[in-house]
Amino acid sequence: MNTAAATAISTSTSTSASGTAGAAAQGYVLTLSCPDKQGIVHAVSSSLFITGCNIVDSQQFGDHDTGLFFMRVHFSADSPVTLEKLRASFGAVGDAFAMDWEIHRAEERMRIVLLVSKFGHCLNDLLFRARTGALPVDIAAVVSNHEDFAGLTASYGIPFHHIPVTKDTKEAAEAELLELVEAERVELVVLARYMQVVSDDLCKRLNGRIINIHHSFLPSFKGAKPYHQAHARGVKLIGATAHYVTAELDEGPIIEQEVERVGHGVTPEQLVAIGRDVECRALARAVKWHAEHRILLNGHRTVVFA
Repeated sequence: MNTAAATAISTSTSTSASGTAGAAAQGYVLTLSCPDKQGIVHAVSSSLFITGCNIVDSQQFGDHDTGLFFMRVHFSADSPVTLEKLRASFGAVGDAFAMDWEIHRAEERMRIVLLVSKFGHCLNDLLFRARTGALPVDIAAVVSNHEDFAGLTASYGIPFHHIPVTKDTKEAAEAELLELVEAERVELVVLARYMQVVSDDLCKRLNGRIINIHHSFLPSFKGAKPYHQAHARGVKLIGATAHYVTAELDEGPIIEQEVERVGHGVTPEQLVAIGRDVECRALARAVKWHAEHRILLNGHRTVVFA
């Protein structure tokens, strides 16, 4: 366990420090994971101090099961400190502790692409949240294997790409999607009820950068009309799971889950409506946390500094 002198920052908790940053101060987020050992927190905080940074908020977690240490630090720095200088300065600390680390501008909005098929509730929700500033993202495009939501997308002034997918065109369709991701400098792909199974190759190419949402009846109620199946079995909890996409269908690292209790008097149609709301809430939180660099992969699990 990390026992550095700077461990006034408690495991799994947040602390804040008031600073004297001037009006020109810029916000940054540092995330890291590495083998747990003494001195990590001290080394991180010392490096930021020497570089002229002020820690605004810090969260950390030591996983006894894996022996890994995770940390997210939100800090500010005055000019002439730049992102490039910060990364160059922190490199020595990262190497010393074998860290997997990143530094991002806190105010920079993440560029994302939304994929959708014929169910538009998650798409509509994310479009609205992004427009109102509830999500720190810029939606570069909406991609669909159908044309149903071209009008909705256009009403937000966002490009719509119709990429049909068949058994024979699946490889070409995914290649077109990857070209779009690269051309638009997209950092996250969101499957907002995109009813296509993505290939193993696409999962690898977008590892840790593609999020899906599904109802939490899986694997109990597969196939068509899962909410109607749930109604027939008298289900009392409606759930949804947002997770990273891997080659194992619907079994990627879980980011967020949402549930809502239902009574015996609800109809199948009411279950569907409740399920849509639950899916929207879970997916929106997952996208927000990813865009704010609050999620760190921990094998088949995630560490979420929400």
